[in-house]
Amino acid sequence: MPHRVQSPSQVRLSEIPTRAESFHSDRPQAEDDFRALRDELIELQNVLYAQRTDGLLVVLQAMDAGGKDSTIRKVFRGVNPQGVRVSSFKAPSKEERAHDFLWRIHQAVPAKGMIGVFNRSHYEDVLVARVDKLVAEEVWRSRYEQINDFERLLTDSGTRILKFYLHISLDEQKKRFQKRLDVPEKNWKFDPRDLDKRRDWDKYMAAFEDVFLHCSPDTAPWYIIPADQKWYRNLAISRVIVETLRQMDPQFPAAQEGLDGITIE
Repeated sequence: MPHRVQSPSQVRLSEIPTRAESFHSDRPQAEDDFRALRDELIELQNVLYAQRTDGLLVVLQAMDAGGKDSTIRKVFRGVNPQGVRVSSFKAPSKEERAHDFLWRIHQAVPAKGMIGVFNRSHYEDVLVARVDKLVAEEVWRSRYEQINDFERLLTDSGTRILKFYLHISLDEQKKRFQKRLDVPEKNWKFDPRDLDKRRDWDKYMAAFEDVFLHCSPDTAPWYIIPADQKWYRNLAISRVIVETLRQMDPQFPAAQEGLDGITIE
């Protein structure tokens, strides 16, 4: 499948396109295809929710202004909110810091029949924790295998996992930051602290590359999605999600015996 990280594989993000031209040149057709996929996603989610035997976890990671919020709004628009739960992971609270780093994550894992969407995730603990030196190197390095074990537990328990890195360029991030400053209705999105992470861009790219190298098993694959153009980002992510749900092949539960003999007075 396009954009999937092959495991084990040393990824060089600087060599991977952030724009759509290398993969798709017809925006109107892409938008039509996306809408058709979203309609299919709505139907598949409905059956998954009714069956309640398996769950799907969608992980979104990106640099600031990478488009995680927009992806959630666009891709899951129209999906029954009873069957989708979005969890955002910002800096951990005092209570969360008092537990292991996966404690708060495990509580948000989707139940059977549900689609869970992580806006940031457990991978912050090998990204921010590494770049900002919040823990010692031996601590964050040990987390790769801990994450693999955690994700193996989820897949063994019936949760399919899809992980997406929204790959934007440094120039595109600059444009999006500037828009947040120029448009009053977007001012609330701008955080001056994001500029600190922008200055650490190369360090974050190295951290992401190590994530792809160490945490890309076949059962929980990473996809590096060119995300400078939102129309292609939405199409590429929807394709992967819908194809995965097709493979899961959810079915409506069989009707209870005797229903054909019931008469509603």
